Amino acid sequence: MRQKEVSRSRAFTLIELMIVVAIIGVLAALAVVGVRSYIATAKTAEAKQIVGAIARSAITQYDRERDLSQLLPAMGVDAANTHILCESAVPVPFNFASVQGTKYQPNAAPGNDFMTGSTLAGWQCLGFATVAPIYFQYSYRVGGGYVSEGLPGAPLPSGPEVFEAGARGDLDGDGLTCTLVRTGEVRNGEIVTSTVIYTDNDPD
Repeated sequence: MRQKEVSRSRAFTLIELMIVVAIIGVLAALAVVGVRSYIATAKTAEAKQIVGAIARSAITQYDRERDLSQLLPAMGVDAANTHILCESAVPVPFNFASVQGTKYQPNAAPGNDFMTGSTLAGWQCLGFATVAPIYFQYSYRVGGGYVSEGLPGAPLPSGPEVFEAGARGDLDGDGLTCTLVRTGEVRNGEIVTSTVIYTDNDPD
C-alpha cells in the first residue's frame, strides 16, 4: 500500500513580512512625492502659459494704431495715430492670500478681475482674460511696482516704455513664493521681450 505524502506549506516569517511592508512603504512614499511634483509642475505650467499670453497681448495692443484724438476728451487738441503701451492692470486676484495654497476662481462680471480697465489701461486694453481657476496672482505693470525687483537674474525694467508680465504663487501655502516674469521694452518703435521667463523658487 502506497503511503500518501503530506505536503506542508511553508508560512512567511515575521522578518519577511516586515521587509515586504517596508518595500511597499518606500514605493508609496516615492509615488506621493512623484504625484506632488507632477501637480506642482502642471500648476507652474499654467503660470508660464499665462505670463507668455499677457506679454503677447501687450505686443499685439502696442502694434495697433490708436487715434488718441478719439480717445481723449474733446478739448480742441488733435493727435496723430500712434502706438502706445497699455497702462498697468490691477493684479488678479487683488489679494495674494487668495492663491496661497489654494486656487482662485476669477470673477467674469464687468468691473471685476480680468474685466477691469479701459481702452488705454488694464486688462481690457490688453484684451486678456481667463475664466479658468488660477493658482497664481497675475500682474501687468508699466512704470514701476515690478514683481521682478530682487528676482535673481531678471533685469529690472527701466525707461519710459517698458512693461512686465508677472505671476506670483505659493502652491503649498508654506510662505515660499514662486515668481515668474517676462519683460518687454520699446526699441525703435518695436517691442523686444526677454527671451526667457525668469523664475524664482520654481517647483519644477
